[in-house]
Amino acid sequence: MTEFSEVVKTARRAFNSEITKSLDFRISQLKALYRLLEEHGDELVEAIRKDLKKPFIEASLAEVETTKNQIKGALYEIHKWVKPEPAETNIILILDKTYILPQPYGVVLVIGAWNYPFLLISSPLLGAIAAGNCVIIKPSEKAPATCKILSDLIPQYLHKDCYHVVCGGVPETTSLLNERFDYIFYTGSPMVGQKIREASNKYLTPVTLELGGKCPVYIDDEADMELTVKRIIWGKMLNLGQTCVAPDYILCSKRTESRFIEISKKVLFEFFGNDAKNSSDLARIVNHHHFERILKFLNCGTIAVGGECDPKDLYISPTILIDVKETDAVMQEEIFGPILPILTISSPAEAISFINKREKPLTLYVFTTNKTILDKFLYSTSSGSVCVNDTVVHLSVDSLPFGGVGMSGMGTYHGKYSFDTFSHKRSVLVRTLNSFGEYLGKARYPPYTITKTKILKKFLVKRPNLIPTYLPQFLIFLLGMISALALKELIRIFSNGGSHP
Repeated sequence: MTEFSEVVKTARRAFNSEITKSLDFRISQLKALYRLLEEHGDELVEAIRKDLKKPFIEASLAEVETTKNQIKGALYEIHKWVKPEPAETNIILILDKTYILPQPYGVVLVIGAWNYPFLLISSPLLGAIAAGNCVIIKPSEKAPATCKILSDLIPQYLHKDCYHVVCGGVPETTSLLNERFDYIFYTGSPMVGQKIREASNKYLTPVTLELGGKCPVYIDDEADMELTVKRIIWGKMLNLGQTCVAPDYILCSKRTESRFIEISKKVLFEFFGNDAKNSSDLARIVNHHHFERILKFLNCGTIAVGGECDPKDLYISPTILIDVKETDAVMQEEIFGPILPILTISSPAEAISFINKREKPLTLYVFTTNKTILDKFLYSTSSGSVCVNDTVVHLSVDSLPFGGVGMSGMGTYHGKYSFDTFSHKRSVLVRTLNSFGEYLGKARYPPYTITKTKILKKFLVKRPNLIPTYLPQFLIFLLGMISALALKELIRIFSNGGSHP
């Protein structure tokens, strides 16, 4: 579409003007984004609630307040992030300067998801701003109220030429992907992620794909079941299961399964009362398409807890399934809803084997106090992240990179990792041009000899500590420098008539 080309061209002109490379500009835009949240946070929460019927505290804390804290963190740290990073060098280049210069990619595209319609836009957005990029923002069309408020508010606070909000559905997104970007950041399903990756190949555009998958939970027989059930149920029912790191299924022994079901009934009553449907603390399924998709999972296994639904209200109650087979429909795709299947296993080794036969998950949850068992899961499985004895809360630690592996995604973000994602790490070597800098490297010049080759091989070989290894050569070189500097000083003195200044 022509308007998308114009939007991208406007952003490209703005980036080429180098306005976004100024540290002061980046800070001003981060502060403006924070001010937007201070002045319109409640309106954003209401838009999110309108889209998902999300409980006020979930919408406020998980999306608005989390973003505000991320902006504060970026403002505290950005002066460190933008500094060139010193890099170690070899003995031949010991007098030269080597460093890594973080530079913005240029015009980046951020495509958000509907389940956290503001957070999954704002979190990569602030990283892209901090790194000095211009950004085209594409919120999810499945959260129209949030999309509308973002398209209204962002131009009022952020630089209009540098940051643009584009609304629309699949045709608009497809058209947008025909444009040339310098980086693409996408959050959503693996199926769409593959299409994003294919589109990026046209210009070899680097991408970050934050996808999902079936996040397994292993429960050890000796785990504290009261606490374990409470933390799993909380993580599963957050946003009614529509969270990319929601516990997707449980692996445990038959004995632990019975205890889990017994305690979960009590926990669900504590959380949502006798009539969960009328609780103000439960969200709803986003739309009828997803409602029908999730509803078919109720036919799998046996319903041990829950199972109620209301199509008119897009409501499915917190549900636990037992007697589930790995071939059942509920085990073939990410559930993304309030249904929690339990599959029984006889040992940690069987659980590990079960996990490893499937695509690598975004997060693995392990409930155990046994270090040997934990180490088996840590070193014998692969996942984007691991959270031990809790669920979801690892996302609140922005010093940890968040991202998937394999079909659960590629690339990471959060905290400095967001800045790094949107920064090209440019390698820089600045060599000296005086004769001292030539001393150690002059063996590289023709005519080549056996002696020169031996010298270069000795200098270039990787060793843990350069100075002790080359101490004799270094001392000779240092004495040569001192002698040369002394000679230079004598020449200067005599050129001044033999007198000191």
